[in-house]
Amino acid sequence: MSRTRFPSETAVQSVRRFTERTLAADAFNAYVDAPVSEDERQETLRLIHWFSKRYRTPAERLAYARRAYARWARPDRGNRG
Repeated sequence: MSRTRFPSETAVQSVRRFTERTLAADAFNAYVDAPVSEDERQETLRLIHWFSKRYRTPAERLAYARRAYARWARPDRGNRG
């Protein structure tokens, strides 16, 4: 089994700057209004189908969302060296 290699701090900071940047209204609207490709639509439908089969009931889906949120909200998230 191979060990997981986490991204460098420089890479994390670069992505953080990109994702937390402020966009002008025109740039934001261009991104939001961009058409979805057929491949992207098919991939989204495939993932929805998988998720719906894996978590069959609303209670299972909600439980997954709560677990995932707890992972995402951890203070140490992303600080693995």
